[in-house]
Amino acid sequence: MASRRRGPGSRGLLAPPLLLLLLPPLLLGPWPAAGHGGKYSREKNEAERPAKREPGAEFRMEKLNQLWEKAQRLQLSPVELSELHADLKIQERGELGWKKLKAEGLDEDGEKEAKLIRSLNVILAKYRLDGRKDARAISSNSLNEGTEQDSLEDPRLEKLWHKAKTSGKFSREELDKLWRELQHHREKVREYNVLLETLSRTEEMQENVISPSDMSRVQEEAALHSRHADLKDRLRGISQGYDRLRRVSHQGYGAEAEFEEPRVIDLWDLARTANFTEKELEAFREELKHFEVKIEKHNHYQKQLEISHQKLKHVERFGDHEHVSRNKERYAMLEEKTKELGYKVKKHLQDLSGRISRARHNEL
Repeated sequence: MASRRRGPGSRGLLAPPLLLLLLPPLLLGPWPAAGHGGKYSREKNEAERPAKREPGAEFRMEKLNQLWEKAQRLQLSPVELSELHADLKIQERGELGWKKLKAEGLDEDGEKEAKLIRSLNVILAKYRLDGRKDARAISSNSLNEGTEQDSLEDPRLEKLWHKAKTSGKFSREELDKLWRELQHHREKVREYNVLLETLSRTEEMQENVISPSDMSRVQEEAALHSRHADLKDRLRGISQGYDRLRRVSHQGYGAEAEFEEPRVIDLWDLARTANFTEKELEAFREELKHFEVKIEKHNHYQKQLEISHQKLKHVERFGDHEHVSRNKERYAMLEEKTKELGYKVKKHLQDLSGRISRARHNEL
């Protein structure tokens, strides 16, 4: 068995075991065409003919429809399904954009394609679509039960949570906020581990390539350097995030906290260290306030979706046809609205993260 590399600066990170994603070939990225008229044919997946959504299909790309159907068979919770739907929409947007670039002869080094493959790997692992049976429990169908049933997967985070719950320094609302931050930190560690393992496997594969051309080697080295730099930035963010969570769990929330949502807090911390002018930073702060309102609206609809799901299950068991029909209509409306808002939140997050990334690169 090949030895496993450690990512840049990974020494000292007490994280859960790395995810070993042994994915089927068809799930490793933008899928190749195979024959004429099949699921993975050029007609359905290549840029030469723009992809069109099949009647009744959720997505324009067949492979994403397959993942969506598999997720529904896994009986994910309504909130998980709505989050997956938004992630797949973002993935589809990126892949269709990449196909246009490829048709124009761009992305010659394949970095854009590789980035899409990595993002798909993260989605597969996040929603347990990679065929692995790991220690993560299926999420509860009740958001209110999350703090009692979900695992943080890291003893350090569990210890911080226990200390905060028993300290008497937090109100119920502050404990809810802290729990969301701990979950967000857990997801960042999960994503880091997936990307680290993917990078390790890529390096091992390249080492086994016989006599690559000089130009190919230069491009590969540049791509690997970029990925190592990205992982280093992620690891730094994880370390800084943990230090902050440790301070909060010991001291409680101070009155100076500017934002409530974990993703917004992360963006603001990154923005303050980026190469923004004072005026640009202030404008970014105002945009983050609007973004936080959008997240809060999405959270509200997620909760309403869960409540509607529980009510629908009860009515289907004990209610009459009219009540069932009315509750199904409400549930369908909430489901679509939650998907729509979820996509808008993720798209806005992607745009804001991109602006910070460009500002940070301008420093170099």
